[in-house]
Amino acid sequence: MPIDFLASPDATASVSNVSAAPGPFEAVPQVLRDALEARGFSELTAVQRAVLESEVDGRDLQISSQTGSGKTVALGFVLSGELTAERNGSGPEALIIVPTRELATQVCAELGWLMAALGDMSVASVTGGTPLFRDRSLLARRPRLLVGTPGRLLDHVTSGLLDLSSVRELVLDEADQMLDLGFREELEGILDATPTTRRTHLLSATFPKGIQQLASRYQRDPFTIEGTRLGKANEDIEHTGHIVHQRDRYAALVNLLLQADGERTLVFVERRTDALEVASRLEADGFEALPLSGELAQSQRERTLATFRAGRATGLVATDVAARGLDVPDITMVIHTAPPLDSQVYTHRSGRTGRAGKRGRSVLLAPPNRRRRVESLLAQAGVRLHWSPMPTAAEVRARLATRARTALREQLAADLAAGPPDAHLAHAEELLADRDATAVVAALLARLTPAGRVEPQDVGNPRTSAEPRRPQGRPQYGSQNGSQRGPQYGSQGRPQYGSQNGSQGRPQNGSQRRAAGGPGFERFFINWGLNQGATPSRLLAAICRRGEVTGADIGSIAVHPNASTFDVNSAVAERFEHLAGRRDPRDPKTHIRPDRNPRAQARPRRS
Repeated sequence: MPIDFLASPDATASVSNVSAAPGPFEAVPQVLRDALEARGFSELTAVQRAVLESEVDGRDLQISSQTGSGKTVALGFVLSGELTAERNGSGPEALIIVPTRELATQVCAELGWLMAALGDMSVASVTGGTPLFRDRSLLARRPRLLVGTPGRLLDHVTSGLLDLSSVRELVLDEADQMLDLGFREELEGILDATPTTRRTHLLSATFPKGIQQLASRYQRDPFTIEGTRLGKANEDIEHTGHIVHQRDRYAALVNLLLQADGERTLVFVERRTDALEVASRLEADGFEALPLSGELAQSQRERTLATFRAGRATGLVATDVAARGLDVPDITMVIHTAPPLDSQVYTHRSGRTGRAGKRGRSVLLAPPNRRRRVESLLAQAGVRLHWSPMPTAAEVRARLATRARTALREQLAADLAAGPPDAHLAHAEELLADRDATAVVAALLARLTPAGRVEPQDVGNPRTSAEPRRPQGRPQYGSQNGSQRGPQYGSQGRPQYGSQNGSQGRPQNGSQRRAAGGPGFERFFINWGLNQGATPSRLLAAICRRGEVTGADIGSIAVHPNASTFDVNSAVAERFEHLAGRRDPRDPKTHIRPDRNPRAQARPRRS
């Protein structure tokens, strides 16, 4: 039977006019209430209360709310009325259309546990990038609630595999994003294949003109529910901006991540290739970072997200498209390495943090000539950005030292209060018997410093240093003088690595830059070249991981069509050869060995 919604005298429900129920789940249908309590819910979010306390039975809905505000559970409250009624027809009775595979998976899982107790209830998803035979098997089981992406759903409708004649509830989730991605024709094709008697609901963080046009065509007398008033920023997010030259963006990113101290962080870049380049450089510099872009295979995307969710990687470098619909708990900081194109993109980016009532930070890096544009853009999003100078390397180093000392004192106090084990006391007495106590403690403290982590970087002062003209091509993440690893621009706008005189090599690092085959270095060979997708930064990350060295131990990298060569510091070369020469379970077909003929190498191509 339908949900018995409480009456509201207004045509629009919002947080400001929602009164608290006698109990947190008083208005929730009993069959769903049990699921919430079993899941550990102690209260409802604003949008969930607004949905329950509004007179919307039989009405089409327009629900606006921040990402991470509990919209999916609120949607479950709306749909459960029809899904508890007797089934009519063989096709799905509720259809939810989402922009991405990841969001489809999340919505399917969330509604799965919420509606598990409903009789004859099944939830399934069909998305692009998955085998068609899997979809045929799922649809043959006749799910009552189907979640899918626009392209795959329309494919099944036009092929006759999916019958939408039984749909009574249709939802466009993240509707603004689907229009941004160019899915208007697919959405219209799906909507036109459903009964005109259906209810149509739009869920969106923003309602631009395109959404309003879609609503006027396919909704009837919609009821607006504002979990968050349109144009109002998420008050749980602190918005900070730093003016940084293009050439200093990577250095600024390093400093921000060092200060994050292992917090879960999402980094936004402009292009798919940037995601791979930046993630590779961060990994080489000692950070646990993974790339997420549209060019990844679905299985790899799923592994990447699983690793990020589990905390085995604390950084995710992503493009806007790849991160849409991303729902990962406890992302504490979002970093925009470049200003977004419009306010809606910024809203969706920053909405990955500050979710479900938790605090978050959104940090934007902008070049000096974009400050006014950024302020205007964020004003449209209802965001007040606090500009602050980028901390210097010395300031970051001091903050890290202070934090480390504080954490050590607290841990030491707790350990001393518990009492050290007798075996450790005996060992301590032995160590101090003929040594200076201060020197021993200092040596032990040095061993606590993370190995392989890059030092804080110097970031140029945008008010005193001139901004060079930016060539055409991909955005810069490196330095013009080679002091930072990363892409620089050649005469054709392609990113270059190494020195400005045209030498081909690894991303450079100041005094560690060496001429190919120079003294103090030994050359190695790897059967991975341009044709296999190798770039200097990707090679650097793989070399450091395989040989358990840092980027400072690697000299020149030359990328050839089907192989590459690189130089390793002679002081670690023997150990590197032993470790890197072992079979790598992650990439067993890639082999590293000493170069047999370092003087007879073909001239490398620029990557």
